[in-house]
Amino acid sequence: MHALIVYESMFGNTKTIAEEVARGLATRMTVGLQEVGTAPPGLPDDVTLLVVGGPTHAFGMTRTTTRASARQQADGPLVSPGEGIREWLSALRVNRPVAAVAFDTKVRAALSGSAAKGAHKALRRHGLHPAAPPMSFYVTGTKGPLDAAEQSRAREWGESLATALAIA
Repeated sequence: MHALIVYESMFGNTKTIAEEVARGLATRMTVGLQEVGTAPPGLPDDVTLLVVGGPTHAFGMTRTTTRASARQQADGPLVSPGEGIREWLSALRVNRPVAAVAFDTKVRAALSGSAAKGAHKALRRHGLHPAAPPMSFYVTGTKGPLDAAEQSRAREWGESLATALAIA
């Protein structure tokens, strides 16, 4: 089994979560980790699980305007300086059924929205099969850092996904 994780990250928090999910998945499968700007437009033939993650901006996946706002807030270059998962998912080519999951990072708030829910819907529109509900990981503010337990929670989530797929 082979997983591909495609992530978008502004300040590094979503990248950190993607790396921890990869560590968890790697307990039972081979894992590829790619920043969205370098991700292939089509799924490689050996991918059995696609994991997509990005930050929540303005109640959903990033847009050109929200990425420009992040660029203005950044203390240095953004991790993902180009197009985001919204654009990547729009252009994604899938020619076979594959399991898929989505995650996001966001501030813990009653009305924060979820990039993961939007990505989850986009994955389903491509005919991919949800392996789990969308998952959110929390940051303490717009630029982070991650809440204290989120890295270990991400690794555990990756392990649980790998275990569930190995049993299926």
